[in-house]
Amino acid sequence: MRTPLDSPFSPGSDTVPQVWAGRTAQLSDWHDILRPRRLAGIPERGRTILGEAGTGKSSLVRRIADEAAAAGDWVTPQLRIPSGADPIKRVAAALLDLADTAGLAVAREQRIAALLGQVQSVAVSGLSLGLRDRSEGAEPYTSLTELLVEIGRAAIRAGDVMVVIHLDEAQNLGHPDALSQLLVALGDALTHEEPLEVPGGLQIRRALPIAVYLTGLPEFAEMAGSGTGATFARRFQTSVLGAIDDTAIRAALQPFLTRGWPVGDGGRVFMEPAAQAAIIALACGEPFLFQLAGERAWYAGTGDLITAADVHTGWQSAAPEAEAHVQRILDRLPRREQQFIQTMAELAPEERNLTAIAQRMGYSKTTDAGPTARRLDITRGLIHRGKPYRFAHRAVEAHLTTEWPWNPAAI
Repeated sequence: MRTPLDSPFSPGSDTVPQVWAGRTAQLSDWHDILRPRRLAGIPERGRTILGEAGTGKSSLVRRIADEAAAAGDWVTPQLRIPSGADPIKRVAAALLDLADTAGLAVAREQRIAALLGQVQSVAVSGLSLGLRDRSEGAEPYTSLTELLVEIGRAAIRAGDVMVVIHLDEAQNLGHPDALSQLLVALGDALTHEEPLEVPGGLQIRRALPIAVYLTGLPEFAEMAGSGTGATFARRFQTSVLGAIDDTAIRAALQPFLTRGWPVGDGGRVFMEPAAQAAIIALACGEPFLFQLAGERAWYAGTGDLITAADVHTGWQSAAPEAEAHVQRILDRLPRREQQFIQTMAELAPEERNLTAIAQRMGYSKTTDAGPTARRLDITRGLIHRGKPYRFAHRAVEAHLTTEWPWNPAAI
């Protein structure tokens, strides 16, 4: 018997769902590249993972952070930056907590005590302290870098320990001083090279075991690039999350079909193949919609078999939320990008090319529509500029070209 308490689906952005689909490239990057290379002292850039709401970027990094913590790494909580907040305070406070984990708070060195005091001042005053001190020629946020370097050194001494920092809602780093100071502080720690003596008296230099993840909406890449230019690109590797493959969702649901999902009473909940297919269709390749469809199907009954009827019944209550979710993505777009998406949707799939779209939008030259198309592709990940153009965000396409989400059969 299934109850809401046993549901393994979780559409919330701050959770790591038990039924996980896709993002194997990003998970493998952590397991096979970033963590082992930084532990070995080999330089690796920080990671910036961007995407529209619902692509699962925060959940992805939370999963990485959870796995890191389980392995004994020193991990900050998800440092979400609300709009208008001072991110410097939040990061300074998190570094002080990491310093405590690293044992620096009880260090007897006067230098460490003085450094902790400096960062405590930053945690209290934040950006206002930086602006005041800058007028006197000082750069107070070098103390953030210095403390992070000390934490990295402590991690080396601890052995096989990574320091992981996760800054979420990075697009809210709106103040140019806060953005610049924070990226420089974190970037300087990432590029710091620690001298090390190896057997034979040879001196080498190694990177610190530090990983920094920034997650946020797609426009953050342009914000960071305009504020710090090539420095940001050299220090952070940026990826934009798109849809997950239907095969990944099918694989995530397969345990329901083959062995059932264990529940609290000792039983197992199964799923018929038609229900699996219905959830895949409703999700449109988007993690949030996948979790939403799965959750509502689970809630739609109490039996030990999730049926296609359960999926469709549950979706009736989910449709308003699904529609609002996609509409928010469209409403955030600048007017020209909205017009481009709407015009593209009005064309038949085989007619979706830049020339046809530009003509419908009233451009005198096709190339005038090029920058908008590029932003929707490279920056936002909403379209693919192939021959013909196609929608990368399938829920946006379904919303604009069919009766989805109210009539799922129309997809």
